[in-house]
Amino acid sequence: MITSAQLKAARALLSVDQRALAEKAGLSLPTIQRMEASSGVVRGNVESLTKLIAALTAAGVELIGEDATSQAKGRGVRLTK
Repeated sequence: MITSAQLKAARALLSVDQRALAEKAGLSLPTIQRMEASSGVVRGNVESLTKLIAALTAAGVELIGEDATSQAKGRGVRLTK
């Protein structure tokens, strides 16, 4: 799962706007806007979420889940490259 805060942070790390991320993920701009407007965990259909996460991963972003090993615990993002 990905939260709206993680999505915004990932986009910021990549220095891309919503439109560019939508193109990279093969999604519409309104879909990305709705995802970022979500409160907490991003809501969307499985296919859209899969495309989004695949695009972020391909761009070099590692999503850190709630219980994943990290320095500070909790959710976050980091660049893998």
